[in-house]
Amino acid sequence: MIGAVFLSEGIQKFLYPAELGVGRFQKIGLPHPEFLAPFVGVFEITCGILVILGLVTRLAVIPLFVISSTAILTTKVPMLLQKGFWPAAHEIRVDYCMWLGAIFLFVTGAGAVSLDASIAKRVDQRMKE
Repeated sequence: MIGAVFLSEGIQKFLYPAELGVGRFQKIGLPHPEFLAPFVGVFEITCGILVILGLVTRLAVIPLFVISSTAILTTKVPMLLQKGFWPAAHEIRVDYCMWLGAIFLFVTGAGAVSLDASIAKRVDQRMKE
């Protein structure tokens, strides 16, 4: 689920650059939005695919955690200060879930059906031989 959401968000940065890509990064006031928005989009797509596959999961969620943290700090904290707790709590729900999901995957790693687990099994078998 974490991978699918980030994959979708990364793709949308390219499909809707004015609303979700460069234009949004300009509106938020992030530096160099023409570079940063596609850069973040590529990371979301690449790391989202890696998480879906369960390949280098712990490494892949690090940039996703940073992206979620940046989204919270640049959009939700200002909303909290301007509009109050409940409007910000409503808007932060997806970012917060993605942030917690990235932490969970970093701590636990990928599941038993992941490529990480398959590779680990093969390495273990070869080490025993």
